[in-house]
Amino acid sequence: MTERLDGHTLLIGLMAYPIRHSMSPTMHNNAFAKLGLNFAYLAFEITNEKLPGAIDAIRTLDMRGSNISMPNKQKVIPLLDKLDPATEMIGAVNTVVNDNGVLTGYTTDGIGFMKSLADEGLDIRGKKMTLAGAGGAATPMAIQAALDGVKEISIFNRHDEFFDNAKRNVDIINEKTDCKATLHELEDQDDFKKEIASSYIYADATSVGMNPLQDQTLVTDPTWFSEDQIVFDTVYAPRDTKLMAVAEKAGVKHVFNGLGMMLEQGAAAFKLWTKKDMPVDYIREILFGDDAK
Repeated sequence: MTERLDGHTLLIGLMAYPIRHSMSPTMHNNAFAKLGLNFAYLAFEITNEKLPGAIDAIRTLDMRGSNISMPNKQKVIPLLDKLDPATEMIGAVNTVVNDNGVLTGYTTDGIGFMKSLADEGLDIRGKKMTLAGAGGAATPMAIQAALDGVKEISIFNRHDEFFDNAKRNVDIINEKTDCKATLHELEDQDDFKKEIASSYIYADATSVGMNPLQDQTLVTDPTWFSEDQIVFDTVYAPRDTKLMAVAEKAGVKHVFNGLGMMLEQGAAAFKLWTKKDMPVDYIREILFGDDAK
């Protein structure tokens, strides 16, 4: 690392709170080193209150850009100069690119989701998806899937603070894509079971399954799944989630956690900053070894 850093090194950040647990610095710094690129990636714990000053710093320090994570993905939008068209639909930013002082916001989460499936030889275009959640991960997943050609999406959410966002996602998908989206109440378990049964892929983009909810899953009955379906959990800590265990008990052939999505969304951001392809296989081995699913 020190051999690479000099007076010409460009800084890229990660602005979120909390964020010290992130694997992104390891991912990006190893990729820069592998390709001999003169960038450095650092994590900064930035709350909503600190965000305006932090975004100003991107311009002031001539940083190449930054990743943005919770709780800043929506708050950052009015602080930027431009949004990429898909990001405008999604209404959240996870990547900022600085081009000579002009800051453009992008969202790579949905791209990472679709690419992680493609990496496994799976194509969900023209198929039906059932998606649980309408938050920071679920929104770009739904909209990117619709933009990429998924035929139908059934979105389930509880009547909580994200329910209005779920309505917005459905409206945007129906108005601006060829995909048919419908909104469902997660409290209606019979409806949930029926929609999953008629879907090629079920994706859980909620926090259920993550600490402190690691012993929970929205689907507890293996009979809800069939062998030829895809079951995708955005959680990757723990690596083997409760949902994955239920799906594996059902004999589902394609069961994944969120590691691949996390890696591919990072790769998409990497390309926006560097114009280079991240050495994904090399980084996957560094981060996950034999644990990647």
